[in-house]
Amino acid sequence: MHCLLVRRFSEALLGFVVAASPIAAVAAHSTAAPAAVERDVAYGPDRAQRLDVYCPHRARNAAIVLMVHGGGWRIGDKAARGVAQAKAAHWNAQGRIVVAINYRLLPQADPLQQAADVARALAHVQREAPRWGGDPTRVVLMGHSAGAHLVALLAAAPELARAQGARPWSGTVALDSAAYDVEALMRRPHLRLYDQAFGADPRYWREASPTRRLHSAPAPMLLVCSSRRRQSCPQARDYARRAVDLGGLAQVLPVQLDHAAINAELGTEGHYTARVDAFLASLWAPVRRD
Repeated sequence: MHCLLVRRFSEALLGFVVAASPIAAVAAHSTAAPAAVERDVAYGPDRAQRLDVYCPHRARNAAIVLMVHGGGWRIGDKAARGVAQAKAAHWNAQGRIVVAINYRLLPQADPLQQAADVARALAHVQREAPRWGGDPTRVVLMGHSAGAHLVALLAAAPELARAQGARPWSGTVALDSAAYDVEALMRRPHLRLYDQAFGADPRYWREASPTRRLHSAPAPMLLVCSSRRRQSCPQARDYARRAVDLGGLAQVLPVQLDHAAINAELGTEGHYTARVDAFLASLWAPVRRD
């Protein structure tokens, strides 16, 4: 179903469910027409392999932001507060589609399997984009925390994405990962959640490490990091330096926000959102609408 058709059906219900409607919640962040929301679209057979699509009014050749939630590889949800609502309202108002995904979590799936889920979702979005009024050639991967690790891993090792049928994407935005160099992380004192995610095998650490897997220039990247966290910005800078040395484009954006706020405040008015907007604009030349 095209997003415009979903929107018309949704608008017919607004008079009855304004207070509770997720569409109304998106609209509350923006003066633009309410977004259409297509929820729990299957991109794989597992119950966790589901995504939500937030479409702007009359989407046509729209660029797409694919958002991957965090949660320490063990918890989290696409509908959780801070994941999609403000982002969808902001980018829908600019004529862009936002897709928020779920993926299998620990202990069912390890981080490499989770990265494969993200790649599978990307392939699905690229296939279905025209149905939503989107442009499959203008997709950006974005993730927060554990989700930032997963999108950075796919950027470093695009063969993982190709194995799931995904095509190249425009760029990647990683929101405050502290797990770019998993091998180095695991060899020093660290939180127990990293043991749960990456285990004790150094070979697996290297395989799941975005920095160690980066051997060719990735698509352009923006690495947002909290200057309040000891490990976030140094690892982001090391990853970006390696990407640039390989001929890629990678920017590091330190922000004076805590880990949760880096996710929740993206899409709200301010310098931080404006900087991310500028990066996206650098990837997406305007498409002519006849």
